[in-house]
Amino acid sequence: MFKLSKEIFSKVSEYADTVLSRDPAARSKIEVFLCYPGLHAIILYRFAHYLWSKDFFTTARLLSAFGRFLTGVDIHPAARIGKNLFIDHATGVVIGETAEIGDDVTLYHGVTLGGTSTSQGKRHPTLGDRVIVGAGAKLLGPIVIGDDARIGSNAVVLKDVPDSATAVGVPAQIVRCRKKAEKCFEAYAAEKTDPMMKALDDLKAQVKALEKQLTAANGAKNEPDEKKRVDSPSKTR
Repeated sequence: MFKLSKEIFSKVSEYADTVLSRDPAARSKIEVFLCYPGLHAIILYRFAHYLWSKDFFTTARLLSAFGRFLTGVDIHPAARIGKNLFIDHATGVVIGETAEIGDDVTLYHGVTLGGTSTSQGKRHPTLGDRVIVGAGAKLLGPIVIGDDARIGSNAVVLKDVPDSATAVGVPAQIVRCRKKAEKCFEAYAAEKTDPMMKALDDLKAQVKALEKQLTAANGAKNEPDEKKRVDSPSKTR
């Protein structure tokens, strides 16, 4: 356990560098260590995961529950998490028992890596390396999110997302596949093209076009009647 503690705290500087590179609000390593609950959640998870691997299940769950109380992040101790996970703002993040997260992943507040089944076995998402999941997104079931993928804020992802793709909407749809060379960090996985909004905009445009056609048709229909009334003399007694 002492060896584990030494190993975890030796990586605190690396965690802090990760936060500094991804969050412009962070100004120093001391600030990150003292004020970032996402970092605290990861440290507590590492201890809980170690206890879980040694079959101290109840103790691991108690430590996990304490971490949830302290940070607002609920990470099951059985989940598998790679290095340099950045949980920004932290509050409301849920990571299920069979979830797997690769290296250099970023999760924003309100993200859920949840299950859709009550059966045993793999039932939570698997995230590749360098994935960014926007605020409030829900990734549900044993789906696979490829390396360098982006999940837009408030998206509900129920299917696999390929490498370097961006998925947005409810349910989420692929709206962009970036080149492999594009490795730049994109905060909140922002994407201008939401398939639901695009569909609504297209529907509005169609309705306006139909209204114009209907107005033109009614005008053409009424025009002969008006001309007839003008041309015909009025009857007098």
